[in-house]
Amino acid sequence: MSPPRSATPPVALVTGAARRIGAAIARRLHDAGYDIALHYRGASEQAHALAAELERARAGSVMLLQAELADFDRLPELIAQCVGRFGRLDALVNNASTFTPTPIGTATPAQWDALFASNARAPFFLAQAAAPHLRATRGAIVNLADLYAERPLREHTLYCMAKAALLMMTRSLALELGPDVRVNAVSPGAILWPEDRSDSAAQQAMLARTPLARTGTPEEVAEAVRWLLQDAHYSTGQVLHLDGGRMLAG
Repeated sequence: MSPPRSATPPVALVTGAARRIGAAIARRLHDAGYDIALHYRGASEQAHALAAELERARAGSVMLLQAELADFDRLPELIAQCVGRFGRLDALVNNASTFTPTPIGTATPAQWDALFASNARAPFFLAQAAAPHLRATRGAIVNLADLYAERPLREHTLYCMAKAALLMMTRSLALELGPDVRVNAVSPGAILWPEDRSDSAAQQAMLARTPLARTGTPEEVAEAVRWLLQDAHYSTGQVLHLDGGRMLAG
């Protein structure tokens, strides 16, 4: 069933929305008619620039939310601030993520906590706080997962484990929150290379295992998120692999 029509625009909270894929998602949803609660952690300059850009397109359609998602108390507060500002919540996009190597023999409890906090714990408790509001609008959640939730990446065990937890959370919440709230995930392949690494040989080897022989774009991820939120009315608990076919090649 489609969400109920309303005179007020639908509202989406996007975490990690200041830059890269998160910014593309915020722009695409804004273009699709959503008001946006734009969460960021440290990228204040980019967040304010994006908010100003979207406000120029439609005044009063954006709010900024700064928070460290590892701080548990901030999670229900983000939902409350969003609903307090816009009066509703129709979509939660759990995009914010931490990605760092944790080679076996060197991994620490602090790394465990950091990787699970952004990739699994925060998405769950944001979803829990958002659930009553999403039920009221028959809204949806989209989680940004990763191919490495299903196929391990060397020297990134903790990251892979955290993203695997996010996939199970997607499926479990789809069961728990249906029929009122749909919960799905997008699992990207190579979209943007990590900013702190430039191993061109490894990048080319990855593309050689990708049937479409190219990286994806942030805009393609953003459109997949929009589709799951607005058009995929009979899909829940699903993982959309946006990987150029890389899962086929191993």
